[in-house]
Amino acid sequence: MSHQPDPSYIMQTATAFWASKVLLTAVELDLFTKLGDQAMTASQLGDELGLHPRGTFDFFDALVALKFLDRDGDGPQGEYKNTSETAAFLNKNSPTYIGGMPEMMNARLFGFWNHLGTALKTGQPQSETKTHGKPIFEELYDNEAKLGVFLEAMTGFQAGNFIALAEKFDFLRYKTVSDIGGALALLSRLVGARHEHLTFTTFDLPPVARHAQEHVDAAGMTERIKVVSGDFFVNDLPKADVITMGNILHDWNLEKKKVLIKKAYDALPEGGAFIAIENLIDDARRENAFGLLMSLNMLIELGDAFDYTGADFREWCEEAGFKRFEILPLAGPTSAAIAYK
Repeated sequence: MSHQPDPSYIMQTATAFWASKVLLTAVELDLFTKLGDQAMTASQLGDELGLHPRGTFDFFDALVALKFLDRDGDGPQGEYKNTSETAAFLNKNSPTYIGGMPEMMNARLFGFWNHLGTALKTGQPQSETKTHGKPIFEELYDNEAKLGVFLEAMTGFQAGNFIALAEKFDFLRYKTVSDIGGALALLSRLVGARHEHLTFTTFDLPPVARHAQEHVDAAGMTERIKVVSGDFFVNDLPKADVITMGNILHDWNLEKKKVLIKKAYDALPEGGAFIAIENLIDDARRENAFGLLMSLNMLIELGDAFDYTGADFREWCEEAGFKRFEILPLAGPTSAAIAYK
């Protein structure tokens, strides 16, 4: 029998933005935090969120069908409650909240992606840079409120990867770590909690320092994590046995990627390790759809920035002088690309 083409996957992907917007809107409305550990009927939850009754059943039941809410019972008396995942990751009162990234996607990226075709035809960013003429990072770092939201978004997005790195990489051979572009020092805090023999430097631009220090102090790790300010294109990187960069290299064009790799090489001792935590695209560029979509996102955000393969990373690091390499899978589509001096 000949294979009969099936359009269902095409339509599933074509309408995927429906499901995405339902989840992002639920985060925007703070639905999962409002529910907390309670159970509410559609009427109660709709009133709590200030929703018109026309859409409440469809909205809440869509979240049930998408596995973002549970419901006990059917009809008007049915009670909605968080799933274990939304309770852990989308309730702002949870210590493992990652809603900052969905908030940022909803407020910024969802609209920008409407201009993907323009980005593909022009090679130009479609973010704030297009309207304000100001690079996205400059725009963010000049605005205290936007910077705080951005840092929280980046922090939540990376938590699972940093925990996996702490478990899988052999830190016992090293004593010091410098995390470059360290944001709220999450990598230092999570790896440090797992490996008490390590001390850390978390390095980022001056406006980040206050935010990072607050999180370091709250974690009780002030003696082990030093917050250092600087510009990694202007200043030398703080020397350490291990240099880490979490989703940093993909923010830049090839020339700047190579500058950062060389700076990492110069900051390491012989035998030191450079770890880039990224959504590494598979070498054949066939499987890691998320990494490829992230690279398109960097086109929309920044224009000439892009994600890359493990083979790319090795080539650039060999050029800088690194001698040995490995790829360590982390959480989901993310890996640690490691180069040893």
